Amino acid sequence: MTFDRDQRSIVLQSALAVLLCAVVLGAGYRLLPPELVGAGTPMALADRLAFALKWDLLIFIWFAGSVGAVSQKRFWTPADRHGSAYSEASPGLAVRRANLQNTLEQTVLASGAHLILVTVLRDEEFVVIPMLVLLFLFGRATFAIGYARSPIARAFGMALTGATVGFAYILAAWLIVTGR
Repeated sequence: MTFDRDQRSIVLQSALAVLLCAVVLGAGYRLLPPELVGAGTPMALADRLAFALKWDLLIFIWFAGSVGAVSQKRFWTPADRHGSAYSEASPGLAVRRANLQNTLEQTVLASGAHLILVTVLRDEEFVVIPMLVLLFLFGRATFAIGYARSPIARAFGMALTGATVGFAYILAAWLIVTGR
C-alpha cells in the first residue's frame, strides 16, 4: 500500500504526537512530585473527582474560547452574522466551527476519561491528570493553528489530543481489569 503525500504527512505528524505524549507522560510520571500538583496524599472519592474537575477546568476554558472564536468571527464578518440557519459559513467561520465541533467532542471524551481514571489511580499516580490536561491543551492549540493553515496541518494536534484521551481510557480499563 502506498500513501500519497498528505497521508505520509498525517502519519508522520501522528507518530510525532504519540511520541511526544509518551515521553512527556513517562518523564512526568517519574519526575513530577505529586505534591506540586496537589496530589500524593490519600483522597476520598469526592476529592478524587474534584481533583480531576479542577484540572479539567482548563479544558472547559479552552472549549469556551472556541465558542467565543466562532461568535467573534460571526460578529466581525457581515456574511456570517445571520447564522448558519440563514447563510452558508465563510471559509474562516467554517474552520472555526469545525474546530469548535471537534473541541466539543474531545472535551467530552477527555473529561470523562479523567473522571474515570481518578477513581482507579493511586494517590501518587494522580500526576498523570495535569500532564494529560496540559498535553490535551497543547494538542488543541496545535490543532487550531494547523487547521487555520490547512486541513492536513491539523493532524499533529488531532493525534496529540487523541493520544491523551486514548491513553487515559486504556490505562483506566487496564487498572479496572487488573483489580483496582
